[in-house]
Amino acid sequence: MRARTYLKIGDRVRHLNYAYWGVGEVIEEKNSYLTGGLCLVRILFEDGVERSFINNLDHEMCCYYMGIRLIEEFSIWEM
Repeated sequence: MRARTYLKIGDRVRHLNYAYWGVGEVIEEKNSYLTGGLCLVRILFEDGVERSFINNLDHEMCCYYMGIRLIEEFSIWEM
């Protein structure tokens, strides 16, 4: 069974509960293709700290459920 990943390299994110971390960017993605293996992402935040999160939407501790949200970049020219 393939994991449903939430983030990919280059995605820009923020944390709902820790605004002082600033904006973060996904700098590494690791996926396990073994049954029961974890999918992880490393995010570098503006405060200079790299943090790792689970990146599988099927896992109860996925970064989405823990408060990580994508920052949607919108351009009126890309419609």
